[in-house]
Amino acid sequence: MKLQSNRYGKARVRVFKKILQDGVHVPKELDVKTILEGDFADSYTKDDNRNVIATDSIKNTTNLVAYKQLGAETEPFAIALCQHFLSKYSHVASVTVETLERVWERQTVNGKPSGTNFVATGKGIPWTRTVATAQSIRTISGVKELVVLKTSGSAWENFFRDELTTLADTNDRLLATSLTAWWVYEKAPASYAAANASIIQAMLEAFSTLFSPSVQATEYHMGEAALKACPEISEISLTMPNLHYLLIDLAPFKVKNDKELFVPTDAPQGWIEATVSR
Repeated sequence: MKLQSNRYGKARVRVFKKILQDGVHVPKELDVKTILEGDFADSYTKDDNRNVIATDSIKNTTNLVAYKQLGAETEPFAIALCQHFLSKYSHVASVTVETLERVWERQTVNGKPSGTNFVATGKGIPWTRTVATAQSIRTISGVKELVVLKTSGSAWENFFRDELTTLADTNDRLLATSLTAWWVYEKAPASYAAANASIIQAMLEAFSTLFSPSVQATEYHMGEAALKACPEISEISLTMPNLHYLLIDLAPFKVKNDKELFVPTDAPQGWIEATVSR
C-alpha cells in the first residue's frame, strides 16, 4: 500500500482583535484554518511523529501572529502566517491559510457613530485563501452567503425542452441567490479592503441594473464587472444557487394571487457556477 497524499493542520482557530484606529475601536474577528503539506509521511506510515508540528502549536502560532500582525485587512495577516511556517520549518513545503470573517458594523448612538458599540452584519461573509510555497504566494479573496434578490427584471424562457420538461416559460420572475464568489489577485492592490469592496459593489450593480434572461447570463456579467472594477485580479469564480420563490395557489379560496404571495424554498435548488478570466 502507498500513502497517496497527506496534509493536516488546525481549523476553527477563532481570534478577535480590538484594533485602535484613529481614536476609535475597530473589531476584527476571524475563523482561521491552517493546513500544512511537507515531510510528514512517516507519521502516517512508520508511527514516527518527529516531524509533526502539533496542531496545538499551529493554534498558538496563529494567535501570536494575529497579535503581532493582524490589522483591519485580512490578506496581509494570512500571508504573514504562511511565511512564518515556511521560514521556521524547513520540512514544510506548502501552507494554506483560509479565513472566514464576522463583520461588525458600527452602531449609531445618540445620532453619532459609536466608538465602542457594534452589531454583526448579515451582508455576506468575507473569505480568504492564501497558498504559499518557497517559490510563490497565491492570494484569493471572496465572499460567501451574500443573499441578493430581484423582484423584477428576470426571466427564464426558450430553454431546451424534451419529454421530461414540465417547467413553463416565464418572462417575469423573482430571482434570488446566496452568492459565493472568490477572486485571484495577480498582484497586491494598494488596499485589499478597498479592492474587495469595489469588486462586490461592481457585482451588485451588474445584478441590479442588467436584465436577467438566466442566472447563467447574470453570473457572467457580474464576473465581467468585477474584472473591470479591479485590474489586480486575474479571474473570478461565482456560485449562484437558486433561492426559489414559488407562487402560492389561492384559487381554492377564490382569491387570485397576482404574483404577490410566494413560499420561499431552497430545496431542491438550481446550482450555477462560472469562472470568468481576462
